[in-house]
Amino acid sequence: MNDTILQGLLKHDTIRFAAITGRELVTEAQCIHALSRTATAALGRELLMVAMMAGQLKNDTDSVSAILSGGGPGGNLVCVGRKGPFVKGCAGDPAYELPPKGNGKLDVGGYVGQNGKLTVVRDLSLKEPYVGMCHLVSGEVAEDFAEYFTASEQQPSLVYLGVRLEPLSGQVLGAGGLLIQPLPDCPAEHVDYVMTKAEAIPHLTERLSEGEDLRDIVLSLFPEGDVSFTEELHPAYRCDCSRERMERALMSLGREELSEIIEEDGQAELSCHFCNSRYTFTKAELLAILREGAQA
Repeated sequence: MNDTILQGLLKHDTIRFAAITGRELVTEAQCIHALSRTATAALGRELLMVAMMAGQLKNDTDSVSAILSGGGPGGNLVCVGRKGPFVKGCAGDPAYELPPKGNGKLDVGGYVGQNGKLTVVRDLSLKEPYVGMCHLVSGEVAEDFAEYFTASEQQPSLVYLGVRLEPLSGQVLGAGGLLIQPLPDCPAEHVDYVMTKAEAIPHLTERLSEGEDLRDIVLSLFPEGDVSFTEELHPAYRCDCSRERMERALMSLGREELSEIIEEDGQAELSCHFCNSRYTFTKAELLAILREGAQA
């Protein structure tokens, strides 16, 4: 079953929504970073959210980034989305594991931490990117994004994000999310209607892991909701790093620091935090980059 984002409208086009099934992209992140079970759930939730946000981007040069800095043992969690939607992400300590909470659920809030902030950067190919932030509510990711939309973007939102894992192996059984936002002048009774579905929405990931179709689940959640689907997208975990970007990074170090690397090490090896790709530059290549930087 391919990863899918469904965008649409509810209640006579007064509420917009995005729903995602993303087991493959979360599994890809888990494999690339060798994520612990708790880290898989935490980074997976953030990837799902950023993928839904990236689904709204219009230009190839647009991007949206989210940084969870909660002060927890997992370190900072960073995710970046581009038009596609394509997403990538990394965690400060991907291998760190915590015991489950008393209710048996993974301790995502303990991994992320609660004493920090969520920062979102929207680069819409304008002169300056939009930067918004909010204090974390719980470190459970969904609640924190809901707080961000309300506090920073003045957009009250219902956010659900879930990653379901096989308890022993850590295999990703299902991953899903839902973002619901009232549009301007949405009647209060329509918002109340959505809130009556709050208890049913958390079963989304469980239903996806059991093989149900995302579109059928959305229709079952809002049987009286006048659902209209406007777009279907297929998100994927994809890094856009390249040797050329790494060359520019080396050039940005400046003549003095780059010369020091050449003299002391004779080569350089750079790795991408998002996909673990490694790029090795010989002394001759570093000298060429140094000359190019001097000419520039």
